[in-house]
Amino acid sequence: MKLIRLLLLPIVPIYFAITWFRNLFYDLGYKSSKSYAFPVLCVGNLSAGGTGKTPMVEYLIRLLKDDFKLATLSRGYGRKTKGFRLANAATTALEIGDEPFQFYHKFKDDILVSVDENRQHGIEILRALKNKPEVVVLDDAFQHRKVKAGFNILLTTYNKPFYSDFVLPTGDLREPKNGAKRAQVIVVTKCPETISKLEKDNIISKIKPKPYQKVFFSSISYSEFVISNSKKIALQDVQSFTLVTGIANAKPLVSFLNKKQLKFNHLEFKDHYNFSALDIERFAKETLIITTEKDFVRLKDYSELSDNLYYLPITVSIDNTKDFNTSILNFIKRF
Repeated sequence: MKLIRLLLLPIVPIYFAITWFRNLFYDLGYKSSKSYAFPVLCVGNLSAGGTGKTPMVEYLIRLLKDDFKLATLSRGYGRKTKGFRLANAATTALEIGDEPFQFYHKFKDDILVSVDENRQHGIEILRALKNKPEVVVLDDAFQHRKVKAGFNILLTTYNKPFYSDFVLPTGDLREPKNGAKRAQVIVVTKCPETISKLEKDNIISKIKPKPYQKVFFSSISYSEFVISNSKKIALQDVQSFTLVTGIANAKPLVSFLNKKQLKFNHLEFKDHYNFSALDIERFAKETLIITTEKDFVRLKDYSELSDNLYYLPITVSIDNTKDFNTSILNFIKRF
């Protein structure tokens, strides 16, 4: 794979130029971008997946849902439908995509979970609802510039920050690095919990934030328990299992499980992978399967897996949490 990416290096200047001029046309107003008179927050990245957008959106949901009528709006990557969809009790992952389905599975009717590949259209429908949202959180919409979010949260990973990457196809950047200037907040995700102040300062110096930007650092914590539809068991009581992942980057999870000295076999699938009937048949033969929450919500309704399927919950912690939360709330209070 690395060799193929290197062979594609001559295409990088072409991709760079196309995305750079696209952004320039939006910046100069030659391409229209719509702003809104109510709070629209965007969670996104410069990289192609794996930066922790879903945990960040869930963090914002927990922060805001008790005080505001809240909606999430995603493209619904991998779904089998088109246009606007609003999640309800009968909705499936195939109709709205796995991340939005996870949001609805976790928060139910505490929030509105919607998808639309046209974010402008999606926002219009949401705001036309009788119980219209007061705040809209856009999931993975940093490059969707037809909508100008009032507050952009840009995520970049500790192990592969955007400033040391290249644009596609040789690198993972969806657009040139200077696109980071559109963010009000930059979060370095998946940091080790032991990251030092010196290392943080070094990373900030390489990000080179603008005067209006704040940089935060976040880490992922894995639970000491795994959960099924009906049970909860301690990881330390698990003898051996099969790990099933269909996410962009399973390395942190695998590293955590290895540090626990757990015995497992890893079945790794691509991000947003649609599990087939043959996959389900194979999984049903396993004594115990542990997976991610995103994969669990897509697999949990297969009756043949009900007795042996568990997921490992994760939580996100952000350094200087009070300042981060205040930045979000102060933006919302402006409306």
